[in-house]
Amino acid sequence: MTQNIDKLNTALNYVKETFVGKNDVVDLLGICLLARENAFLYGPPGTAKSAIIRTLAKTVKDGKNFEYLLTRFTEPNEIFGPFDIRKLKEGELLTNTEGMMPEASMVFLDEIFNANSAILNSLLMALNEKIFKRGKETKHLPALMFVGASNVLPEDEALNALFDRFLIRINVDNVNPELLQQVLLAGRKLENMIDSEIPGIQTSEIKELQNLCKTVDLKPIYEVYLNTIINLRNTGIAISDRRAVKLQNLIAASALICGRNEAIVSDLWVLKHIWDTEEQIEILEGIINRIIEKDDHPKSHPQSLQNKTPNPEEVMKDVKILIEKWENENLSFEDQNVIKDKLRYLQTRCDWIGNPEQKQYIQKEIESLWQKILQTV
Repeated sequence: MTQNIDKLNTALNYVKETFVGKNDVVDLLGICLLARENAFLYGPPGTAKSAIIRTLAKTVKDGKNFEYLLTRFTEPNEIFGPFDIRKLKEGELLTNTEGMMPEASMVFLDEIFNANSAILNSLLMALNEKIFKRGKETKHLPALMFVGASNVLPEDEALNALFDRFLIRINVDNVNPELLQQVLLAGRKLENMIDSEIPGIQTSEIKELQNLCKTVDLKPIYEVYLNTIINLRNTGIAISDRRAVKLQNLIAASALICGRNEAIVSDLWVLKHIWDTEEQIEILEGIINRIIEKDDHPKSHPQSLQNKTPNPEEVMKDVKILIEKWENENLSFEDQNVIKDKLRYLQTRCDWIGNPEQKQYIQKEIESLWQKILQTV
C-alpha cells in the first residue's frame, strides 16, 4: 500500500509544482481518483482546467486519455464511437469504441452542460454506473475518473441530473497576483517538459488503491459525519441519500492518501466542496471548518489545515452587504435563512482575524445585525 500511495503522491506533487496556486484543485482530483468518483471544475476560461487534467492524465503511464469539448450539436458517435461498418453489414449493431470514451482510463468533458438530449442518457449511465449501453450492447467502462468542466452552472432543470453525477465541485479561479511570476515560469517549463520525465503510476496500481479505499474504517467519524449531513440538510443544502453514501468514499480517500487505514474528523474537509450554488461555497466552508478545526491529528490531510486567514476589509464589506440586504423589507423566508447562514460563516471567519481592534469592530457589527434579526423573528 505504502509504495503505491507514495507513487500517487509523487505524481500529484508534480502536477502541483507545475500549476502554481492550484494545490486545492489537484488534491481534490487526487481524492476523486482514489475514490473513483467524478469531479466538476467550475471557473472562467484560461484558468488551466484542461491543462491540469491533461497533465494528471500523463502521470497515469499506461492509461488512455479521452478529452472532448461538447457543443449543443455533439453527436453520440463523437463521444462513444461510430457503429462498426463491418459488423453492420452482418446485421449487428456494435460500436467501434477504439480511441473513444468507452476505452479511456481518464475522461475529461469540457463545457459539459452543452450536452444535448441525444447523448444525455448515455452520459448519465456512464457517469453513475461506469457502463456504456447502446441497444443490446453493454460495456463496463475502465474509466478511473470522469472530470467535467464549465464556466457556468446549469440553469436548465434537465441538466440537474447531470450536475448531480459530479460528487465534488471544484472552484477554479485565476491565481493570486503575487504568484503570477511563478505561474509564468512554471508555464514555460511545462512547454519544454518531456513526457518521459513525468513521474507516474500504473492503472493497475490505482485500481489496487481504489479497492483498498473501500476497506478504510469510517467508524471513528461515523457519528460526526451523520450529524454533519443532518446539519447541512437543515441549512438548506440538498444532500440525497445516494450522495450521502458516496461521500463516504471521499472521506475514506482522504484518509488513505495520508497513509491511514481509518478516518479522522479532519477528513470531513472534502465536504466543503459539495456545493450546488456559488452562495453555498462560503456557507459550507464555515460549517465544515467549525467541525474540523479542533482536530490536530499529525497525519491530517494538508487541505484540512487550509483555513485561510481572512482579509478584515473583505469581511467587513461582506457584513455591510448583509446589513443592507436585511433592511430590505421584501425578503423571503429563504432569503432570510441565506443571510443568517452567511452571517454565521462571517462570524467564524472573524475569529481568525489577527488584528484585535479590527476583529472587535467587525464582531460588534455582526452582533448588531444579529440583534436586528432576533427582533424580527
